[in-house]
Order: sequence, then C-alpha cells, then structure tokens
Amino acid sequence: MTEPIHLSRRTFVFGSLSIASGLAGCTTTDPVAQNFMAPVPVPSQQPVETPQGDELARRYASLVDEGHVIPAVPYQKMDPKYYRQRVTDPTGEPAGTVVVDTPARFLYLVEPGGTAIRYGVGIGRTGFSWEGEGIIHWRQHWPRWKPPSEMIARKPELEKYSVANGGMNPGIDNPLGARALYIFQNGEDTLYRLHGSPEWFSIGKATSSGCVRLVNQDVIDLYERVPYHARIVVHQSPIGGLALPA
Repeated sequence: MTEPIHLSRRTFVFGSLSIASGLAGCTTTDPVAQNFMAPVPVPSQQPVETPQGDELARRYASLVDEGHVIPAVPYQKMDPKYYRQRVTDPTGEPAGTVVVDTPARFLYLVEPGGTAIRYGVGIGRTGFSWEGEGIIHWRQHWPRWKPPSEMIARKPELEKYSVANGGMNPGIDNPLGARALYIFQNGEDTLYRLHGSPEWFSIGKATSSGCVRLVNQDVIDLYERVPYHARIVVHQSPIGGLALPA
C-alpha cells in the first residue's frame, strides 16, 4: 500500500500533488478566514501537455495535510480533460487572474507567457447564479462550514451545523474541503466560493448544491498558486471548448 504524502501548508507544489462522503455546499457565514500571502506567478518553464502515468499518480496520490488524511483520487475513472494540466491560455486575461468557464466546467489560473493551469471543476446551484468580476478576498485552510438559515429550513438536520452551533468542524467530510477561497465584489461577499471536495466523481458535472468545487488535491494546488487578492472572472458562457448540459 502506498503511504500518504505528508505536506506542510507551504510546500505543496505542482508535481507533488482524494474519497469520502460529504454534502456539497459552499455558503458560509464564517467571519474568520485566513489571508495568507501567495506567490505571484512566474513565467512558465514547462511545456503545454496532458500529464500521464507516474505524474498523474503523484499528482492525485493520498496525502496528509495539517493532520487530515486526504484519500487518493481514482483519476483513471475521470475524464482526462478534467485533470489538472498546463494549457495554452484561452482567456486573454492578465497573468494571475482566475477564470471560471462555468458551461465547460473549467477553472483557469492564467500564467505569464501565454499559458494557464486548467483545473476541472463541478458547478453547484450557487455556481450557476453568479457571473462577473470579483476579488479573492479571503482564503482559508480547512474551513468550518456553517450552512445558511435558508438551507437549514430545507434540511432541518443541518441545524447542528448552524452559525449558532459553531458550524461543522474542519475535516475530510466537511463540504468545503481542504481549502476555500471567498469571492468579494465591490467590498461585499458574493457568497461565491471556490472550494475543495472529496467527491471526485462530481468534477465536470452539475451538482445539487455548492459553488465551484475542485478535488482536494487540486484546490490545495490552486490555493498555493493564486496571487494574494487575485482578480477572478466568472463566465456563464463558454470561453473555449465544448459546453456541457446544465
């Protein structure tokens, strides 16, 4: 059996890059989030290519992050286009910009030199309701999940995770996963999130709830790469490739 990789929060890199149950949700009223400085992107030194073989196994291997064991992703069961990979940038945005192509289920982090790192994502109900530009204002490791009152009204069993009750503890079953990035527009919370998920099988699909989810290995990689207070652009029309049914 392969041993999980142990990583500190600042040493997770592209070449060393999970499955548990959990409701897919992204809205939280948590007022405390961590703003860690992230590296500014540097010119790409790697070719545009689809990762294969041993590289994929390393990228989606089990790992231990801040005491939490993240299972390996069975990437062989995923559509290869949703693997994390470096591609020719189709967005036309400046380096450091995060771009979400909602219909195609892709998220791009634009690099200098005409390339971008592309991640496969799952899009939840909240993810289909917002588009435009914003700023990644808050960033949090292993966030607590606090479902809003309207969600609790639909699902009373979630009351134990309410704001008043302190929310759900961080962990592999938490709907926000290993990382959450909180999007603001004009100084106000949009309630739009980029977050991790153990549900690898939801990548590339529409989901019943949540915003924009990535597998935990990918959201950790994105978190480590995205610039501080990065600009984000969300499209509800495809910017390239084939759109998928909603």
